[in-house]
Amino acid sequence: MSWFGKKKKDEPASTADAIQRLRATEEMLQKKSDYIEGKIKQELVTARNAGMKNKRVALNALKRKKRFEEQLDKLDGTLCTIEFQREALENANTNTEVLKNMGFAAKALENAHKEIGDADKVHDMMDDIQEQTELANEISNAISNPVGFGNDVDDDELLAELEAMEQETMDEALLDIPDSAVPNLPSVPNTVPTRPAAQEEEDEDVAALAAWAT
Repeated sequence: MSWFGKKKKDEPASTADAIQRLRATEEMLQKKSDYIEGKIKQELVTARNAGMKNKRVALNALKRKKRFEEQLDKLDGTLCTIEFQREALENANTNTEVLKNMGFAAKALENAHKEIGDADKVHDMMDDIQEQTELANEISNAISNPVGFGNDVDDDELLAELEAMEQETMDEALLDIPDSAVPNLPSVPNTVPTRPAAQEEEDEDVAALAAWAT
C-alpha cells in the first residue's frame, strides 16, 4: 500500500522470469501427466482382472480409466500451449538481445565515424600521407648520393691507369728473374756435319747414270 491508498503497480515481468516460470509449470504438468498415465494403466489392470467375474468392479475401473484419459488429454493440450508460449518468449528474448547488441554496435560505429570525420577529411589525410612519403623518399635519395670527390672522375681513365700499373709490375718481375733460374740448353754445333763416304759414292753413281741417260 502507498500513502494515498493505491496499490503499487507491479513491475513488468522480464522475459527471462516468464520463461523460467513456464518451464516450472511444464515440469509440474508433466509429472501430473505421468501420474495419470500410471493410474490409467492401474485401472486397466483392475478391469482385466475382474472381467466377467465381477462386472461392477470392472465397469467402475473402466469408468475411472475414462475420466483419467480425459484429464490426460486436457493436460496434453495445456502442455502444448505452454510449450508454444515458452518458445515464443525464448525467440522474443533472443531477438531482443540481438537487436540490443546490434544497436550497441551501430552506436559504436557512429561514434567511430564521428571521430574520423567525413570522407573529404579522410581523403585530405591520405593526400598528406602521400605527400610526406614522397618527401621522405626525396630526402633519403639526397642523403644516399655521395658529395665531393668522385663524382667527376671517369671510370675508363681509372681502368686504363690500373692496366698500365699491372703491365709495369709484370715487366719489372721479368727483369728481376736471376740467371740461375734459366735452364741450361744444349749448345748449337759450329761445324757442318760431314756426309759418310758411302753416301758420296752413291751420289756419284746416280749422277753418272743420269748423264748416260741424257
